Amino acid sequence: MTRRVAVVGGGCSGLACIKCCLDEALEPVCFESSDDIGGLWRFKEDPESLRPSIYYSVIINSSKEMMCFSDFPIPAHFPNFMHNSLIMDYFRLYADNFHLTKHIRFNTKVLQVKQRSDFSKSGQWDVETENKDGKKERHIFDAVMICIGHHCDPNMPLQDFP
Repeated sequence: MTRRVAVVGGGCSGLACIKCCLDEALEPVCFESSDDIGGLWRFKEDPESLRPSIYYSVIINSSKEMMCFSDFPIPAHFPNFMHNSLIMDYFRLYADNFHLTKHIRFNTKVLQVKQRSDFSKSGQWDVETENKDGKKERHIFDAVMICIGHHCDPNMPLQDFP
């Protein structure tokens, strides 16, 4: 029996988790609340409420050799310090190469994750989701990976910078 793993978030960590699950013959189901991969690295002119966004001109401050996935080098023709649009291009190449997007449910929020009543015996989790149409579903998983990053609550110190 294949063990099912919920992956919450389709940014760089979520993509890597989906790939690792597949490498271990697990069945990942990724829930991404937006309509695309990339998480924080996906620039949006008008960011959604409670979703962080980089600004248009962001260039990563780590070299491509240090920030790439270990099993998928960044293309040689990409610059050493990449603009955010190239980081998104790289994420898309990674996702396409390993066929990751077929495991992602876009526009699906995770409302709740909790241990099942028989968790001490089964080790399983109840996961409640909601799609963009408001339809709620309950799922059972053998494991859960939370990959939402640490920038999910925007920090806007407007009182310090009028």
